[in-house]
Amino acid sequence: MSGQKTVTPTATSLAASANAVKTRGLPPLEKWNPPFCGDIDMQIKRDGTWFYEGTPIGRPGLVKLFATILWREGDDYFLVTPVEKVGITVEDAPFVAVDFDVTGEGVDQVLTFVTNLDDKAKAGPDMPIRVLRDPDTGEPSPYVLIRRNLEALIDRKSFYRLVDLGVHHEGWFGVWSGGKFFGIIPSNELP
Repeated sequence: MSGQKTVTPTATSLAASANAVKTRGLPPLEKWNPPFCGDIDMQIKRDGTWFYEGTPIGRPGLVKLFATILWREGDDYFLVTPVEKVGITVEDAPFVAVDFDVTGEGVDQVLTFVTNLDDKAKAGPDMPIRVLRDPDTGEPSPYVLIRRNLEALIDRKSFYRLVDLGVHHEGWFGVWSGGKFFGIIPSNELP
């Protein structure tokens, strides 16, 4: 043995590490390659609530801090600092888009989404909107890319507002944003 102690990551140690590297904007996670230290009992529920060891994290500032070091690889989510990488569970998407602003009209329309953690993203070619439908019920689950490869589930009221903005284009009913059309449902499936 080398005499080094094995450290089990905790929310406190991750927050301290993340705070130590806090810079303007988001940390450069893509440049960090720390060792995987295992999974921790942290979960993000479908409604955007973060839990640690079964208890909701009630400090918004701490949740926002953790969100800055959130990383996705395939279907797996991690909190990454320069010195450690730990797995967490995400029930659906790590963010919830709780509102959006509309500027312009038609092809020139831009939709700027705001998440439950105050992130903002302008939907367009680099920040697409996508809608998955439950194969059994047909119920839609709409998402927008927020940053890197992290999405936000668009909440119900915002989705209804999107539908109100919808238009038909090339056989689809959907919305324009940033010069790109995002299909919600095939036009022939509407009554």
